[in-house]
Amino acid sequence: MWPLRPCLPDPGLRMDRRFSVGIHPPRLSEWYVSSMTNAQLLERVRQLRAEGRSPKEIARTLGLSPAIVSPLIRQIAREATTEAPVSSVLGCWISPGWQIGLSVEGFGDWPAPDDCEPGHGGIVGALVARRHRPGRVSVCGYLVDTWCLGVKNALGPRLMNERRLPEFRERFFAAFDADPVQAPIELVQHLVWGAVEYARRLGFEPHHDLWAAAGHLEPLQGPSAIRFGKDGKPFYVEGPYDDATRNLRTLERSVGKDSFSFEMSVPLSLLDIA
Repeated sequence: MWPLRPCLPDPGLRMDRRFSVGIHPPRLSEWYVSSMTNAQLLERVRQLRAEGRSPKEIARTLGLSPAIVSPLIRQIAREATTEAPVSSVLGCWISPGWQIGLSVEGFGDWPAPDDCEPGHGGIVGALVARRHRPGRVSVCGYLVDTWCLGVKNALGPRLMNERRLPEFRERFFAAFDADPVQAPIELVQHLVWGAVEYARRLGFEPHHDLWAAAGHLEPLQGPSAIRFGKDGKPFYVEGPYDDATRNLRTLERSVGKDSFSFEMSVPLSLLDIA
């Protein structure tokens, strides 16, 4: 328990109903930082995450800044991905046109259909279903900006009856106006984790929901085989939930104002994957 610090009035002041004696504890964040070890703090974050708390809720509960909490959540997610037994992949799908503007080295057998809408280039949806138990599946989805921002959204794991999977897959890819294509899990791994690293080099972090869905991907061994950006150059497409001014300033700081392109904007339906 933190020490109590009574806030007492000056003896020379006249007490009235507008003045009261109060106890003012130090900020919870100061107490945590000063009295908890790193291991204790990590365990507390782990407990809150297991309760289903979001990173913002954890930071608010502990009185800590998101900058302190976020690396701990990423560490927990990496540990869970490494330690948890990996269930078999039941199905893996990706939106057509995922390869627009990108180049790939060493995986010429990855699906790359030509009959796709060019206007959807740069925004890619991917869905991974793994066996949970007989008759049940666990599904995670990812929305990736392959030209600039990296992972813009993620969902899952969602548990469902295996019979519901085709309907769920249809809803997930409905905004792409074309049927998804079946893909190997390696393609989604290279796509998601490669986009995360590319976006970080530009100054952007992935959506915080990615860490809950990370276990369906497994870690990527080595660098991604995909070269991100539109033809190798950052291309920012404004989304309806973006802070466009901040994003453009971030790009100016990371690569210079003459080294990227941008346009407005992504349809709202493409970002609503839940």
